[in-house]
Amino acid sequence: MKVVEPHVHMIARTVQDYERMARMHTVAICEPAFWAGYDRTSPQAFHDYFTHISEFEPTRAAQYLIDHYCWICINPKEAEDVGFSREVISFMPEFLEKPNVLGIGEIGLNNNTRNEMTIFEEQVELALKYDQLIWIHTPHLQDKLKGTKLMLDYLTGHGGVDPERVCFDHMEEHTLPMVREKGFWTAMTVYPVTKNSPDRVIDLVERFGLDRMIVDASGDWGPSDPATLHDTLFQMRFRGHSDEEAETLFYNNPCYFLGQGGCFKPQPTRPRDRSL
Repeated sequence: MKVVEPHVHMIARTVQDYERMARMHTVAICEPAFWAGYDRTSPQAFHDYFTHISEFEPTRAAQYLIDHYCWICINPKEAEDVGFSREVISFMPEFLEKPNVLGIGEIGLNNNTRNEMTIFEEQVELALKYDQLIWIHTPHLQDKLKGTKLMLDYLTGHGGVDPERVCFDHMEEHTLPMVREKGFWTAMTVYPVTKNSPDRVIDLVERFGLDRMIVDASGDWGPSDPATLHDTLFQMRFRGHSDEEAETLFYNNPCYFLGQGGCFKPQPTRPRDRSL
């Protein structure tokens, strides 16, 4: 069974992870732009970072027969300085033209401040201007519910945002229902220590269904493991779900969402069934 990894920060990983993912039938991975483990000291550092994930990282992935895609943005952890952020936003359009860039992401909120929200809104407008998909980071802290609601209210009240072209990541039990109710895509991140476990993810799938559901394992500079995506696939099969259902969640659903942007090459194995 082919698998797509929708969210992983490979700039922080070694080629051993590429090899492991290839052996687990991962055919494509997506790398959202995010924090580097420290605050960057200049906007130019972001230009170098965007160049790395859009040009160099695909060459590492290709050695293991994996397609590498990325997202471009000023991330919420570094969005508090509005002037700094706007300098980064000013050169983002040149990267949106690259053949492996999926859209704007992962934008969102960290501490739910007014400045973070301003930069979130400006990047949403950039995505709409250039007809880009949007990948959203919801806060990791105790204010996840508040931050998710702030962004959801803005997007639903905007009038020009198509929920089918937006995915909220890092969803949990207390945030996923309201996002799905508004018609947006939802992604659940599996970590070995924090966020969701494989059991919790499949619990939510069984509760809310397969359509507009995505699972990602992440993989960054902290305790994380790309193999947790495959642990979750095993948990789904262990509970008695069919191969077809597992393929929908771990391969076809990412293809349905990411394929809207035009550059994502993997194709779903069957037409989308919105009733699932």
